[in-house]
Amino acid sequence: MSVNVNRSVLDQFYRYKMPRLIAKVEGKGNGIKTVIVNMVDVAKALNRPPTYPTKFFGCELGAQTQFDTKNDRYIVNGSHEANKLQDMLDGFIRKFVLCAECDNPETDLNVNPKKQTIGTSCKACGYRGMLDTRHKLCTFILKNPPEASDTGSTTAKKEKEKKNRKKDKENGSGSGEAGNQENFDAPDAVDGDDDDEDWGEETTKEAQRRRMEEISDHAKNLTLSEDLEKPLEERVNLFYNFVKQRKESGAVDAADKEILAEAERLDVKAMGPLILSELLFDENIREQLKKYKRHFLRFCHNNKKAQKYLLGGFECVVKLHQVQLLQRVPIILKDLYDADLLEEDVIFAWAEKVSKKYVSKELAKEIHAKAAPFIKWLKEAEEESEGSDQDDEEDDENVEVVYSSSARELKVETVKMEKPEKEDEDIDIDAI
Repeated sequence: MSVNVNRSVLDQFYRYKMPRLIAKVEGKGNGIKTVIVNMVDVAKALNRPPTYPTKFFGCELGAQTQFDTKNDRYIVNGSHEANKLQDMLDGFIRKFVLCAECDNPETDLNVNPKKQTIGTSCKACGYRGMLDTRHKLCTFILKNPPEASDTGSTTAKKEKEKKNRKKDKENGSGSGEAGNQENFDAPDAVDGDDDDEDWGEETTKEAQRRRMEEISDHAKNLTLSEDLEKPLEERVNLFYNFVKQRKESGAVDAADKEILAEAERLDVKAMGPLILSELLFDENIREQLKKYKRHFLRFCHNNKKAQKYLLGGFECVVKLHQVQLLQRVPIILKDLYDADLLEEDVIFAWAEKVSKKYVSKELAKEIHAKAAPFIKWLKEAEEESEGSDQDDEEDDENVEVVYSSSARELKVETVKMEKPEKEDEDIDIDAI
């Protein structure tokens, strides 16, 4: 049975899976030990040597570990339940597998024994950083880098390579005349009668157009692959320039699908709302939000990380237009909430912690202070909604929540704020 690599993700269609740990207790008395039967398969799913998670268990449990790489036996002394080890593995994944930026497990460790550092690089988002080397496992990793560590199948690979080399030599595909002659076959399309012909012999306009299209498509594919290999900062800049160009040409209003596709191509979808906020919002953000709601919805719908970046973009816009927008913070936040661009738990998480990631600490505190009436209203509204649901669980789908007037009113700009009914709970982005 497989489980999500990041078990805090409950999505059953989460692409990163790993086998559930299978533990077998062997021996008695002082010789009792726990064999992790499928450690090689688990480690392969995590892209880490099986010695790392095994040693991690030993560090956390204060127990000795044994590695029998030849027989794929990874052992922790003592008797330990599989469920307990599975929970402990979550800690290893958080510390040594998941990307600190995007939470994806597509990371590699870069160990420098001389400098005593362990770097991490993410193939999903391009993030590069350094691990905290205070954990006991880091000492083991520094002494046993991934390249030098036994991955559980090194011996088998060496044996296979040795057999392949021997087989190639016997078949004459190695060094020597026989090998060279066998591997130097001419293409099927070339024969002795066609020496003077080449691919450009057909000179009609249609043939020339067709060849140019083929060359263009090939160049386009090369460009796409090259862009994905660029660092995250460069890809974000490419996306910024793409949206900016659409805005300057007057085509941004109807380019919401095109903008989303470009963000996905560059693998910067989560950061999209941050860029869009910078380019599409100013002191007239409330009117612009109505105009560009569709653009933001394509990024933020069911994407909490994108919603966090939207809040960051919102802070940046307030910073640029403090005089006009600082007093309107609660109203704008409610607009974002009513437009289904922000979910309650994302807003609450943002409200709990003042960050200086996008603006200064002082301005961030001011923004949070101004947002307090909206946060209070949202909490009261949610609590009342939950209370109403509990009163009539049997007819839950037909409950109409009625908020008290005290919970609906925000004393900001003398504007009466009512939580509107949302027409569609399930939003079909493609139908917009």
